[in-house]
Amino acid sequence: MDAFIVALQAIWNDSGFAAFTMGNAIMIIVGCVLLYLALGKGFEPLLLSPIAFGCLLANIPKTGFETDPGVMQVILFGIHNEIFPPLIFLGVGAMTDFGPLIANPKTLLLGAAAQAGVFISLLGAMFLGFTVQEAAAIGIIGGADGPTAIYLAAKMAPNLLGAIAVAAYSYMSLVPLIQPPIMKMFTTEADRKIVMEQLRPVTKFEKIVFPVVTTIVISLLLPPVTALIGMLMLGNLFKEAGCLDRLSDTAQNALMNTVTIMLATGTGLTMNAESFLNYQTILIIFLGLVAFAAGTAAGVIFGQIMKTMSGGKINPLIGSAGVSAVPMAARVSQIVGQKANPSNFLLMHAMGPNVAGVIGTAVAAGAMLAMIGPVAK
Repeated sequence: MDAFIVALQAIWNDSGFAAFTMGNAIMIIVGCVLLYLALGKGFEPLLLSPIAFGCLLANIPKTGFETDPGVMQVILFGIHNEIFPPLIFLGVGAMTDFGPLIANPKTLLLGAAAQAGVFISLLGAMFLGFTVQEAAAIGIIGGADGPTAIYLAAKMAPNLLGAIAVAAYSYMSLVPLIQPPIMKMFTTEADRKIVMEQLRPVTKFEKIVFPVVTTIVISLLLPPVTALIGMLMLGNLFKEAGCLDRLSDTAQNALMNTVTIMLATGTGLTMNAESFLNYQTILIIFLGLVAFAAGTAAGVIFGQIMKTMSGGKINPLIGSAGVSAVPMAARVSQIVGQKANPSNFLLMHAMGPNVAGVIGTAVAAGAMLAMIGPVAK
């Protein structure tokens, strides 16, 4: 009997239950809530569901994920060493049409204006006691660009990576809920009814030259962000070249899906109770919301300025797409505009600032890395 008790005790000591804490329990509940939002409510399920499941895995004690060689070590290595975000950008570039931005380059200004939320949140984070590197990583949430947020957090605030990544992807998934009230606050019914002229056709030559020139110029200006911009533009070159269909298809589908699983699951794996359950996480989520709301508002306000300067030819709603949640933010501009005027089709016009927002967020991240520098490892 004593031997049986000893055996049971040994089994218990080796199990995860022996080291299971209240913090682990809370985080498992958080993971289940995120799963419900992803699968039950349809909030960005392709991203949120693996993040949620990774959160569950991260809070099972004694798994050895952090120390033992295996697939989880590979995933975590890819997260902490900025491997997955550039690969995601390769797929994004292969799926994105830069034609609307080339056809109407003025919309680049809307993508730049929407980055105001990044710097507003940066200042707020510094005011609340975060270091300048941490504040920069938190501020980039305002760009609504999950891969860039992870890329910058891994370099500048690895201790906050989980909270920053979850906030960034959560706000990306909530674009259809957060943006419309802000868009309506800064526009009138007449503004929202404005019908924009059809964009000019863009030649194949322009579409091929654009990613090459953009890569060279931005990379020379901001070398720290070359990996992101370079992979984004390489993917787009695959799409537009006309003779690289196999590479484009791989980047858009097989590679994109594989890396998304790795990136999202790895993000969830950083959400262990020890690093996630603290007051800083609450502040990050709050500051991320401020950054995203401010970026949306700044884009719409600058859209109003462009509307006035163009003599009423630009619908200011497209300014909200300046955040880089591609193509969700552009779709929201289309939906809000069409509710005001059923004959309004703003999607392609909004894709200009939307693509500009992707580039703008990467440029903002590069500027922060160049001016502030990564945290010492």
